[in-house]
Amino acid sequence: MNPYHCCASCIHYRVKKEEGKTAYLCSRLGFGTKPDYQFNCWTPKESTKLLMEKRLKNSNQEKTSG
Repeated sequence: MNPYHCCASCIHYRVKKEEGKTAYLCSRLGFGTKPDYQFNCWTPKESTKLLMEKRLKNSNQEKTSG
């Protein structure tokens, strides 16, 4: 299970604010979603990829030094 895998961290996730209402949308699938939903078409944002790589690197360093 990937703790980063959610709609809010996907390149297709959009937030639309109109008349005091907020809508969360998937531009790829074309329908409403929520930040914590998960779909198999997930493509992480560049910032999410960098964070995942950083945490993986730190985790691997802890395993080799400990």
